[in-house]
Amino acid sequence: MGKMDNRIVLVTGGTSGIGASTSRLIAQEGGTVIVVGRNSERARIFCEDCEKSGIKVNYIYCDVTSKEDISNLHKEVLDRFGKIDTLISNAGMLITASLEEITDDEWDKMYATNVKSAMYLCQEFIDEIRNNKGVVLFNASINGLHNYIKGRRSYMYASSKSALIQFSRYMAKNYAPEVRVNCLCPGMTETNLFTNKDYSRFADCNLLGRMAKPEEIARVALFLVCDDSSYITGSVIVADGGETIK
Repeated sequence: MGKMDNRIVLVTGGTSGIGASTSRLIAQEGGTVIVVGRNSERARIFCEDCEKSGIKVNYIYCDVTSKEDISNLHKEVLDRFGKIDTLISNAGMLITASLEEITDDEWDKMYATNVKSAMYLCQEFIDEIRNNKGVVLFNASINGLHNYIKGRRSYMYASSKSALIQFSRYMAKNYAPEVRVNCLCPGMTETNLFTNKDYSRFADCNLLGRMAKPEEIARVALFLVCDDSSYITGSVIVADGGETIK
């Protein structure tokens, strides 16, 4: 018996980084996993790698910033899988800039990906998730926490993640007790958000003296969507190696 047996799980941004590790882990625990994204080639490679490992992950193309695409995704999920009970809103992007450099296009792109996509997903899927007494998990960041300020150029990223954290709490309040809603805030994690893969420069970033591996954050995500966390909702869970108190 797996922790996610008989669960239909939708993961946005599920073909790389934390999303990919989370998708793999949930599939290993018996969940039927649907990953969505715009990069079909990367998704093909990811699904093939999963299959070689003895697990199955399903892919559906979707631009999560498009309300029309999300609506089409909703229809396809129900047509192919019959239901959904777990939503992991993981898709995100990172753009940094000084105040003077911020453009309307970059600001809108950041908020569309990091915040608006979560709203579109919830608008489309919340009725099914509520009917199935399911779970919603948002992947934010410690950069969105009110007590954490680091660096000088994260205006767009940090403020969008703050918005997502508050959005998650309103979701939790409005859809309890049928739906559990939580927000995961990872710290520095080895993902493709970083173009410079020399992670040694972050050795002093937190109390543990290293960045997280994506699978370490995935294990927290699994905990938050399975029945092990059945009494947790409306929470903001930090997994940062002690970075926010360093």
